[in-house]
Amino acid sequence: MKDFAVISNEARSTTEAFGKALTELADAHQDVCALSADLAGSVKVTLMQKKYPERVFDVGIAEQNMMSMAAGLALGGFVPFAATFSVFASLRDLDQLHTDVCYQNANVKVLGSHGGTSFSQAGSTHHALEDIAALRGMANLSIICPADYIETQLATKAAYETYGPIYIRINRGTDYDVYNTYDYGFEIGKAVRMTEGTDFTVIACGSMVHEALVAAASLKEKGVSLRVVNMHTIKPIDKAEILAAMKETKGIITAEDHNVIGALGSAVAEVIAENGGVKAFKRLGVPDEFSIIGARKDILAHYEIDAAGIEKNVLALLGK
Repeated sequence: MKDFAVISNEARSTTEAFGKALTELADAHQDVCALSADLAGSVKVTLMQKKYPERVFDVGIAEQNMMSMAAGLALGGFVPFAATFSVFASLRDLDQLHTDVCYQNANVKVLGSHGGTSFSQAGSTHHALEDIAALRGMANLSIICPADYIETQLATKAAYETYGPIYIRINRGTDYDVYNTYDYGFEIGKAVRMTEGTDFTVIACGSMVHEALVAAASLKEKGVSLRVVNMHTIKPIDKAEILAAMKETKGIITAEDHNVIGALGSAVAEVIAENGGVKAFKRLGVPDEFSIIGARKDILAHYEIDAAGIEKNVLALLGK
């Protein structure tokens, strides 16, 4: 399989990527509209608002109303993108997502920004470490966690083309590039193997993909062959790629900026458990606690979900 990793030092805003893709969709499709909850600037809905103010609705600090309005717009034939912070889109809007959106299979696209610990110093009330776990059990809902600027644009456009509720989770702002082309075959539900490897596999999502690639480059110098898989779609998860890792490598680590309970690690563990197990397996993420508060790089290092932490855990599971 082709190696798509670039491990760039360039960091670009995934929120800007969403705003750009949303505006391009609005250019091409009259049924696209957007909603925000007093955070249009933060989630870059303002890019579309400047061109199509009649199709952008700011409901104020009323996220639950926003989700119900989005459901109504979808049932009326529009394709609404409801955008706010991940912690609000998931936890504050949980009832409306459940009953108004998912139960009716309304064609609503939800953008959750500032995911994981990416709001850093804003603290526990704004860290989204339970959002994927809260939403993964929702019938009809797909969950995407793009790795970088390019993938965020592709995910946004793929969401428009795919009928049904979709939750797209991105960070506060900048993510390092991991792709140098738009033509790598992004597909909802299909993971991307970023590097080949025979010793061990890291399955990552979001900005942890870049950290895993840096770890893979470092481990290569130590004689360890690390496979890196970008599991951008948490639901529906790519079972075939997990099974390949189970068969072809000595173990699997999952890496995510989320509580270790209920999200990527749990989804991968379910596939492993249902298919006979694997020799070595570990979930990297925030343990069952509210995360520490500080600069994001320090938070990631503390929980060993940065490149150094991933490398350390791979070596430990390999007994090196």
